[in-house]
Amino acid sequence: MGQFAERFRAEVIPLSNTFGYFCASVPMSEEVVKEYLEEPVAALPTAIAAMLPRISILLVPYLERSSEKKKAAKAAPKPRVGKVVAKDKMMSDFVVGERPAEGKQSWTSEVSFEDEKVLVFALKEQDVAEYHYRLYRRLSALIADKWDEESADLYKTLIRQELETHVHGEVDDDSWHAKQNLLRKNTQVTRDSKALTDYVRQSFIDTLTLYLHGICCDIDVETGPRQLPSRYLRKRLGLLKSFYPPPIGYAVFPEDAEKKQ
Repeated sequence: MGQFAERFRAEVIPLSNTFGYFCASVPMSEEVVKEYLEEPVAALPTAIAAMLPRISILLVPYLERSSEKKKAAKAAPKPRVGKVVAKDKMMSDFVVGERPAEGKQSWTSEVSFEDEKVLVFALKEQDVAEYHYRLYRRLSALIADKWDEESADLYKTLIRQELETHVHGEVDDDSWHAKQNLLRKNTQVTRDSKALTDYVRQSFIDTLTLYLHGICCDIDVETGPRQLPSRYLRKRLGLLKSFYPPPIGYAVFPEDAEKKQ
């Protein structure tokens, strides 16, 4: 994966001061470029774009996970200055032209250079809605590593309030599992702990993913036994809106769209 990203690094086409892309999958029409790249980038709040490093989006046919993950990570040489810096968990991803065997298919990967993040997405058999979701999820994880202390404290306070009032549910599977882990391990769930920190971070990533996806596209939140009740979800989204207002012409809530009309 790292070798592939480095090989095509110079061929990235700029989308903005922050984003660029290269497609190694199928030829992309103007309409496809708009739908997959221009629209999701244009919908990003200015405050979010300002926090991100330079990002190149690589679109490839398929990604395959290696079964020799640990061996590959051990054998990989240390990167030289200016060369690719890949996390161990990403070193086992390969770009392939044919559909990987069952259980080996991956949808997204990430490679880091000194001054750039390369986000890689497999396009074949992935519709645009899933791609948007995975793109915003990657970006949300990057923001979670860089958000300012005041915003982090306000979000953590909101999560603590939910825990104190025994609010059930979460936004997505990862935050649901992190919440269950916290509830199993701690009787005083609002006390500072690694489990609480992990849960708050994952909750933020999942909620920010939904927030960004909702700005870009008209999406529905599926109801279910694990889903955070709508009034609490709306409160979270309102807080994120205060942190990262949407670009001019974009709406977060239905009433925002009605006001613009």
